[in-house]
Amino acid sequence: MTETNRSFLEYAPAPESQAILNLKKSYGLFIDGEFVKGHGTPFATISPATELHIAEIANANAKDVDTAVVAARRAYDRTWSKLSGADRGKYLFRIARLVQERARELAVAESLDNGKPIKESRDVDIPLVAAWFFYYAGWADKLDYAGLGAAPRALGVAAQVIPWNFPLLMLAWKIAPALAAGNTVVLKPAETTPLSALLFAEILQQAELPAGVVNILTGAGDTGEALVNHPDVNKVAFTGSTAVGRAIARSTAGSGKKLTLELGGKAANIVFDDAPIDQAIEGIVNGIFFNQGHVCCAGSRLLVQENIHDEVVDRLKQRLSTLRMGDPLDKNTDIGAINSREQLNRIRELSDIGEGEGATRWSAPCDIPKTGFWFAPTIFTNVSTSNRIAREEIFGPVLSVLSFRTPAEAIAKANNTPYGLSAGIWSDKGSKILAVADQLKAGVIWANTFNRFDPASPFGGYKESGYGREGGRHGLAAYLQTSQRVEPTETVASTRSIARKAVKS
Repeated sequence: MTETNRSFLEYAPAPESQAILNLKKSYGLFIDGEFVKGHGTPFATISPATELHIAEIANANAKDVDTAVVAARRAYDRTWSKLSGADRGKYLFRIARLVQERARELAVAESLDNGKPIKESRDVDIPLVAAWFFYYAGWADKLDYAGLGAAPRALGVAAQVIPWNFPLLMLAWKIAPALAAGNTVVLKPAETTPLSALLFAEILQQAELPAGVVNILTGAGDTGEALVNHPDVNKVAFTGSTAVGRAIARSTAGSGKKLTLELGGKAANIVFDDAPIDQAIEGIVNGIFFNQGHVCCAGSRLLVQENIHDEVVDRLKQRLSTLRMGDPLDKNTDIGAINSREQLNRIRELSDIGEGEGATRWSAPCDIPKTGFWFAPTIFTNVSTSNRIAREEIFGPVLSVLSFRTPAEAIAKANNTPYGLSAGIWSDKGSKILAVADQLKAGVIWANTFNRFDPASPFGGYKESGYGREGGRHGLAAYLQTSQRVEPTETVASTRSIARKAVKS
């Protein structure tokens, strides 16, 4: 422990036991209800905190992708599309309950494979996974009343590609609405975090979900590319980088596939001088240092009104000095490991660039473990809007602090980004919050809080942050097609036209 932290309570290690995990030495692809061997070269998944081997993972090639899509199509045609919404809902309810029953095991697996603190996976990720399945289970037999159009029906086979920052939660965001709407799924988890998706496949077996309804393919970028471009896929859902999202949009253009993209962000967290400062400090910390900053909607740009700038920065530094970095499985840990060496190198590179461009760098005092991938929570002040750290998504525990004088200046700086995923506003005045929110170009705006999610609330962005929504009934719309409703006036006109033709003949 550093000298700075000695004034605070010292905590004995409280690691969560890995004994609850019954991991296999190797995992195959989950196709048509069974684990099968992949045709690609297997790869290892490792713990980012220790760099130790966890398990060998199968690698799907184009042949495996085709097998999985065929299985999904067969399940859609023969089984899933023939079930009533109520029966589909029963499977989703069963999956949700099994997630709750295996919550401790799933939380340990997520933290082991991803590097995030166990208290985040245990208290945030896994409960939300269950909530997502419970929520969409309730929608499965109510699609006709969702206000999404006449005679809503499934699209068919959905290809879903998810990132490494919230492996199991992103899986739930994708699979739950797809199944509720009546689609079947082929999902590819991220190469660095496949473990919880494979444990979820075991849950599907426990739930006795019909074979082929959900298929899970592990692999790298070429696996995802083959899946997205498969000709028998009807819907593509992708969460990840803007660059990959652009490539997917180009490859699916003109194919008839329905597409939703949830991409990067560079969110502004705006703190006015009338904000509840204690609450705002906690919101700032949660906004950028939650999950090591591996959050697409993270509040990575802090905009502070000029007359409280120094106070906020000083109090923020004091708060960061109390955070504990270390073993992700330790219940006392606040800051876990960076997910991969590649991501750590990018964080270091952009941080060095920020310092080189003249910004002032401050990192929280903490002991960096000798093995694994780690980066101390870092704040940059004296940041210009032209600096790369203020424009590019770092996707790590790095906060850029800028100041403003007036609400108009705050709005201009907040919107000065190619992204448009999220934003936060801190003020005691509700009228000010609403006035500012109305002018921010962001899909999700939090008021006096940050990084709060609910399955009933739609999530998504604008501009380079993608398009489409996940969550709520809007999330169902992405997996449904509807018939055009015929208005009464059109019906009358159409009937008169037919009658006139009959008379003439």
